[in-house]
Amino acid sequence: MKRVVILTSTRAEYGLLKPLMNRMIEDEFFDVRIAVTGTHLSKEHGMTVSEIESDNMPIDTRIGILSGGDTPVALSNTMGTATTRFAEYFDTCNPDGLVVLGDRYETLAVCVAAMNARIPIFHLHGGETTEGLIDEAIRHCITKMSYLHFTSTEAYRKRVIQMGESPERVFNTGAIGIENIKSVELLNQKELEDSLGFSIGEKYAIGTFHPVTLEHHTAEQQIKELLKAVDSRKDLKFIFTKANADTDGRIINELLDSYNSKSDRFFLVDSLGMRRYLSALKHAQFVIGNSSSGLIEAPSFHIPTIDIGDRQKGRIAGESIIHCEPSADEIQAAISQAMNLSFREKLAFIESPYGDGNTSEKIADVLREFYANDKIHIKKRFYDIEFEV
Repeated sequence: MKRVVILTSTRAEYGLLKPLMNRMIEDEFFDVRIAVTGTHLSKEHGMTVSEIESDNMPIDTRIGILSGGDTPVALSNTMGTATTRFAEYFDTCNPDGLVVLGDRYETLAVCVAAMNARIPIFHLHGGETTEGLIDEAIRHCITKMSYLHFTSTEAYRKRVIQMGESPERVFNTGAIGIENIKSVELLNQKELEDSLGFSIGEKYAIGTFHPVTLEHHTAEQQIKELLKAVDSRKDLKFIFTKANADTDGRIINELLDSYNSKSDRFFLVDSLGMRRYLSALKHAQFVIGNSSSGLIEAPSFHIPTIDIGDRQKGRIAGESIIHCEPSADEIQAAISQAMNLSFREKLAFIESPYGDGNTSEKIADVLREFYANDKIHIKKRFYDIEFEV
């Protein structure tokens, strides 16, 4: 058996990794160790480790790393703690590999510890671009530390190769979130309302808004503009999840809490969990905010996404995505477009650019084949491509 650690540090990333965890746990070839950290262990962010426990996942370790703030200094302290504590964990666990997803700063810190321990890293969702975020640089750093790459589109596969990674180690497996949509039994609207304790009525939208981390102190003004647009639509209800643990995330959450206390058309929750979130997408009129889920998962439900600002700028977007600036007037116009009947009718025929929903099987097959044939070697050569500039 090959001992593989799967890292999860946020609610969203756990929901995405869950099918891969299940598939690898069921495969006798792998000895899966789930490492839980980050906001999963934070009361402020909903202690979402409870979702992992309720799924009966075999948690191997819980490593607290958050420093208790969202300033740049606090984030750097968190990264330092993550590197130290995961170095100690890897020394005792002695894994044969580490699976990570995405672009979080704490994930980078864990990958540094793994790299120093000469543990091969297997990275999901590399090659993507988010021009408004520090995550852009973090994602590419993790790519260069990783040995195997599992991208969500062919364009992203080519971009990882462009970064010097050999094509024989880069695989377009599609976005793993699409697999959840096709495999999870979703709640009907009455079940969703009962689960939330909130009557969503005939028309509602689902929203998430995170800080744009390469902008300086724009979070407060941007969330105020979004809430002004939300308040103008008396014909709609809104379900919002809180922002993540990025710089200025607390400012957003404080303003969401304040608005939630004053509006009976607004429902705020720390985390919906994967099943409730996808169920909410199924019945929603549209998605609003700046989460990657609006670009990756939402199109599979054939509903519009209103993508606000620059957080997701550069990411591949389908025909259902409506981009707008973070001003109340532009957001209001985007909502009107999302509710336009002729626009909505066109979306019934769109296809997601993010794969066929068979991602976890493809990833597990590649890992098994590389291990079984002794094809994992830490020493990587830089793959040069010929091009004109």
